[in-house]
Amino acid sequence: MKILSYSLDNREGLAIELDGRWLDLGRTSPQFPADMAALLTWPDWRQRVADATRDAPVLDLVRAQLLPPVRTGQKILCVGLNYLDHVAESPYPQPTYPTFFLRVASSLIAHGQALVKPRASDAFDYEGELVAVIGSAARHVTPERALEHVAGYTVFNEASVRDYQFKAPQWTMGKNFDGTGACGPWFVSADELPPGAKGLQLVTRVNGIVEQKANTDDMLFDVASLVSLASEVMTLLPGDMLVTGTPAGVGFGKKPQVYLRVGDVCEVEIERIGTLRNAVEAER
Repeated sequence: MKILSYSLDNREGLAIELDGRWLDLGRTSPQFPADMAALLTWPDWRQRVADATRDAPVLDLVRAQLLPPVRTGQKILCVGLNYLDHVAESPYPQPTYPTFFLRVASSLIAHGQALVKPRASDAFDYEGELVAVIGSAARHVTPERALEHVAGYTVFNEASVRDYQFKAPQWTMGKNFDGTGACGPWFVSADELPPGAKGLQLVTRVNGIVEQKANTDDMLFDVASLVSLASEVMTLLPGDMLVTGTPAGVGFGKKPQVYLRVGDVCEVEIERIGTLRNAVEAER
């Protein structure tokens, strides 16, 4: 199933795609969640969605503004250097353990909203990535059981401010500017995709030109491994996002380096999930 989050007429809600139409689950009950993270806290969320779908009216998608499909989970856990070709264009050695770091929810924007080029930097870069969304609590899970805890997937453009990323050994500041974490356009349930979202093509385009092209099979640490390793340290909870890393082709790795400019349009497309599209605007 595909589920999006929206805002319309001062109301937020979820909608599910059925036969090419988007049905407004948010109109079926005032208690129905407006965000996938909140929905996934219901153990019977699939049945709740199925029940609500029967009475849901069609959403006026033309008038609706999309929101990040997942935005109220506790954690946005990101992975750097997870594609070998990207490691080769970076100043780092190939990792033997995932390079985990955290993003904050205040950096998130939705499909169609503007990526905000910060006033403080001209080194604003794109990173197309797959996101695994946790559906049930995971602690000390094995790789063999890890995918049982993944509810679905979405697309991420982890726009990075490179000079701030490299000001210190920790990448936090360069990865958390407001308006730099594009997420969407919707959530796709895990049963719609291959296990671990393997074998899917990922393409990033800037102004229609392909800058990144890879396959999720190319990840050094696959989704099951990442969930298992993260769960050794922390309890992963429903609605937590695991942003799985970007392949080669980022602007930082080019010679000469090429960064996003105001007016650029960046698209990240992942096969069988969707295309996340965002223009670049200057910080006000």
